[in-house]
Amino acid sequence: MRRSILALVSTLALGSSAFAATLEIDLPDVESVETTAVTYACPDGDIDATYYNADGNSLAVVIIDGNPVVMSNVLAASGAKYAGGPYIWWTKGDNADLYDLMKGEDADPVSCTAKD
Repeated sequence: MRRSILALVSTLALGSSAFAATLEIDLPDVESVETTAVTYACPDGDIDATYYNADGNSLAVVIIDGNPVVMSNVLAASGAKYAGGPYIWWTKGDNADLYDLMKGEDADPVSCTAKD
């Protein structure tokens, strides 16, 4: 039986309901969704990320330059790695690196640390 159990709501912090969006993803036989929101301190300002985990299905919504980017968990040697659009968001413990693939494979990532 398929049930709609993962409803992810992303509301931009722009003070207007015109910037709210809802995405609903049907997953089979999932009992619960774990949601975690984290703010990271980065050199050019904070980055907010919300993680959605449900029985092996993992998504992250990362606010980059004021825009939400929906990312899916992908294979990583360590930590949790998410890909969406031209970005890679790779977390390990309290640290996260943001890679912009449009800058080339040799470009340094933006390194961030979770705030308390």
